[in-house]
Order: sequence, then C-alpha cells, then structure tokens
Amino acid sequence: MVSRLVLGCGTTGHAVVDTLADRRGDLFVLDGDESRVESLRNEKVAAEVGDVTDRAAIERDDQPVDVVVVAGDVADRNRLAATAARDVYPDAELVVYVGFDATSDDHRAIERVADRVIDPGEALLDHAEEVTASGASERLQSLRETLQRVDGELGVFMHDNPDPDAIAAAVGLQRIAEDVGVDSEACYFGEISHQENRAFVNLLDLDVRNVAPDEDFEFDAIALVDHSGPGVNDQLDPETEVAIVVDHHPPKTEVDAEFVDIRPETGATATILVEYLRGYGIDVDTDIATALLYGIRVDTKDFSREITTEDFDAGAWLLPKADTDVLERIESPSLSADTFDTIAYGIRNRELDGSVLASCVGQIADRDTLAQTADRLLTMRGVTVTFVYGYTDGTIYISARSRGSDLNLGGVLRSAFGELGSAGGHADMAGAQLPLGLFDDVGGDAEATLTEMVEDVVATRFFEAVRSG
Repeated sequence: MVSRLVLGCGTTGHAVVDTLADRRGDLFVLDGDESRVESLRNEKVAAEVGDVTDRAAIERDDQPVDVVVVAGDVADRNRLAATAARDVYPDAELVVYVGFDATSDDHRAIERVADRVIDPGEALLDHAEEVTASGASERLQSLRETLQRVDGELGVFMHDNPDPDAIAAAVGLQRIAEDVGVDSEACYFGEISHQENRAFVNLLDLDVRNVAPDEDFEFDAIALVDHSGPGVNDQLDPETEVAIVVDHHPPKTEVDAEFVDIRPETGATATILVEYLRGYGIDVDTDIATALLYGIRVDTKDFSREITTEDFDAGAWLLPKADTDVLERIESPSLSADTFDTIAYGIRNRELDGSVLASCVGQIADRDTLAQTADRLLTMRGVTVTFVYGYTDGTIYISARSRGSDLNLGGVLRSAFGELGSAGGHADMAGAQLPLGLFDDVGGDAEATLTEMVEDVVATRFFEAVRSG
C-alpha cells in the first residue's frame, strides 16, 4: 500500500490533500500552521504541526514513505523542505511544487533533488490538471499577488444597502487579506434595514463600517464585492481606481481592475470567496463560516435557484464550521409594522396580467419591505412573476421575483428601465432604482397623485417589456 507524505499545505497543497485523501494508501501531512492542521484534522486527515524543513520533524519511524509531496506556498521553504526530504527519504518519489516568488537559485536547487518539479499554474499530480484547466490555480496566485501589492489598508466595499451575500463576501475577502498580512475594513453606503440582515450582522458581531456619502476615508487600495463598478450601486466616485473585483452578477460595462473574478453562473459571491479560502488552506472561525453559509443560502434561496455544484460544495465545506443555532435565530426575526403594512398594501393594490402580478405600494419607509412583499406575493396561487415598487427619498425602488417562468427578469427590467436608471439582476430575482424626478413632467389630470403617476408609467413600461420579452 502506497504511503504518502505531504510537507506544507498551502494554496495548491490543500487541493492535493483533498484528492489524495480519497485514494488508497496512507496519507500524512506536516505543516507549520496550527490552524491549517486543525482544519485538516476536522476533515479526518492525519496531520501534525511541525517544521517541514527539519529533518528530524519529517522523519516517520512507523512506516516507510513511498511518495513525498512538497506543496507549501513559499518558494525558499519548499527548497529547504525538498532538500531535507531527499536526505531523509532517498528512495521515495519526490514531487515538489516550487511555490510563489521563486528565484532562479530556488529552481536550480529544487531541480537537483526532485523527481518532478511543478511551477505555479502547472498540474500537480493527476487531479490538478482539472484545476489548471478551470483557471483556479492562476486565480489563486493572481489574487494573492494583488493583495501583496497593497501597501497599507484595503477598503472592501459592498454595494449600497448590502444583502447577506455582499456582507459575507466582504468578510471572506478580509480573512484572505489578513492571511496575506494586509489590514482591511469592510464598508458600505446606505443602510442595513432588512430585519434579517440586521440580525445577521448583530448576532455574528460582524465589523462592518457604514460610510456616509460625504465622508472622507483613506484607503491604499479598493476592492468591490458583489458588484463590479465604482459609482454603480455604490456611492464611490466613478473614477475610483479599483484593485480587486469579485462578483457573480453579469457586468453592465467593461470592468477595470487589477484583479477581476466575475462568475455569473455561480449562485453567490460568497461561494467564490469560499473557493479562495479553501485553495489557500485558510481556516475560518465560526462567525465567518456562518456568514458565508448564510450568504450562499439567501442568494440561492436555500440552494433552490441558479445553483451550481460549486455552491453545494461550498455549503458542505462550511456547514460543519457554522453555528446552525445562530442561523435559526437570524432567519426568525420579528417583522416590523411597516413590513406588514407594505405587504398588506401590495396585496390590496395588485394588478394581474395572466400569471404576472404588479403592485405599487406608494411611499415606503423601508425599501427592504419591497423584496419581502415580492416574495410573499409570489406564493399566491397562479402567480409566477411578482413586480413590487414604491418610492422614498426621491427614488423609485423596484423588486421583482419569479418561479417557474421563462422570463429573464434581469433582462426585462433592463429593457424597461435601463435608460431611466439602474436595473438588472438574475433571471428570477431582479431590481431597479429610478430617480423620482423623472416623473415631474408626466402629463395627466391635475388631481392625479404622485403615486398614481408613478403607477401608470412604471407598470405600463414593465408589462410592455414582459410582453415583448
């Protein structure tokens, strides 16, 4: 039976261990990071904390070793580990991953002792061919290099009035920045007003900063999560230079940043961050794991919409680390009187065209009540699409939902309102924001109320887009 020893469990090493653990034979991992070792043990992998460059530490007296894989992140330590491994195990097959920032001396020293040398981005054992083909290895290296260039503090910005996926993605990126040695702060404009979202932040004690539009802040680099453009669904200056973008929404315009990872096919941005955390072998505490799991659950509607195998894999990895009791408390907050009033108004004021329901709820105190109303109205018998809208503080807000419909709501809302404001989203969950001033010149009876004017124009454009779509 083959016995394998892995020295170092960094970016690529963790992926190697995941595959080797499923193969026949013995597997043992030695790594200097206690949190990584604890994470491996939680995954039922035999692992110990130790210096991978120390000959005494890597020698196993209990059985011979057939294969040694050196797979840390740092090139000079991999060089020392490879040299030590060749001395201790002269007859073993020695596979060495060079690691990041390797010098020519590192390459030459590793090539002298290794049976096989792997550069970053190349295949590492049989399974890594798939990783490289998907671009995962290159993305891992590129994000790390981008973070290493940050000389100071990183500002991680969510979109305005962030939802759980945006918040979770922000704290996930912060954890990666911390591992690289970069200080960061998670920021957002607007407010977290939805009852569940407030409970989410408060119960997990997430450190997020509410930034005012006129507030001065100084960051050495900016990252955007769950959206992809400065000044688009956030209140940053549109000319802001962006270092990092991680998102799962299709971009409306070309995205300009040093590092860009946008995957419209993925159910949640939090899923993408989990891939990086796993790829780097970074352990996460209970609060971050719970946040990421909740972010994925909300954006995939409990793994029922626009779901991919990556979302399931991320959820499975997070579940043992998350606090399910806290999740239950987050998902069962008390509803405000404003929420009940908006839902009731939405029911009374509904307009049906076949299975498509639209409802204007007039002036609102809390924009998040629109999404809750759209969700509730979607449970009505015979309704497959809901479109709920209201206005506050000079802006018309729109929230739309669908189930079992061939409509692409994101496309329908862009078609109906893209030229008037911002609009878009997913096929079954979308939204829009329109300046209320657009309707100042709307003609009509002098006695018509603002609500009636908004209702007439917005509903008409929506139904026309639905019919033409």
